[in-house]
Amino acid sequence: MTELNAEHARRAIVEHSRRLAESAVAAGPDAAVPTTPEWTVAELVEHVGQTHHWVAEIIERRISDPTQLPATDMAVLPTDPGEWVTWLSESAERVANACSDDALDALVFNAAGDERSGTRFWMTSVLNESVVHGVDAANAAGRPADIDADVAAALITNHLRMLTSPTWEMQRPKSAHAIRGTGQTLQWRATDAGAWFVERRPDGATWRTGTGEADVTVTGPAASLLLTLTRRRSFTDREATGITVDGQADLAQHWLDNTAHVAD
Repeated sequence: MTELNAEHARRAIVEHSRRLAESAVAAGPDAAVPTTPEWTVAELVEHVGQTHHWVAEIIERRISDPTQLPATDMAVLPTDPGEWVTWLSESAERVANACSDDALDALVFNAAGDERSGTRFWMTSVLNESVVHGVDAANAAGRPADIDADVAAALITNHLRMLTSPTWEMQRPKSAHAIRGTGQTLQWRATDAGAWFVERRPDGATWRTGTGEADVTVTGPAASLLLTLTRRRSFTDREATGITVDGQADLAQHWLDNTAHVAD
């Protein structure tokens, strides 16, 4: 299963945001974040909370015109880390509530420009922020980071949707051009959640769920695949990730080197 229903996604946003805040408090506000080295833990928490409020505002106001998007710094991070769990839980609850069933198909701006409604796009984007940055916070605190296979699979699907979306070339032209090709194929196969097949074509990369004969197949738990694709785990650290590679490993490495995501 490579999609989540809305209720599951909303619960996961709240849960992973809570875990993020707890890890951040344990790490301390000035701690470095190894997987996002330009940020401190305090900056990481601020970014996620502000993103929650920003997206909630977009959906609550049914903003469909990108020129009308709200300011991104509308929420102020408490200076006392002891308040972070409550602050981030409240922001997560706000955005989860904004993504109500009534809002799922509302006319809301979708920054990817793909077939999803704006609310569904933002809901998955916020889930990605909460989960991936939750791993960042856990790393800073020296804690393990657990991601359920179905959540990881949904975020792998989202990751590939973003990389092949109509607006990706406008946002990341270098990436969009680098992942074009002449028919090279890559397969990401989760041992616990599904598979994704990528073809690099001259006019852009495409993907689908399922398996096929590929130039390289990367296999492992869905969580490990997600963290590898978002560059939170080293592709070469196969023993730690439980990942195996069959075929042209350099093709997979090239893909990873050229597919930075918005949560990086």
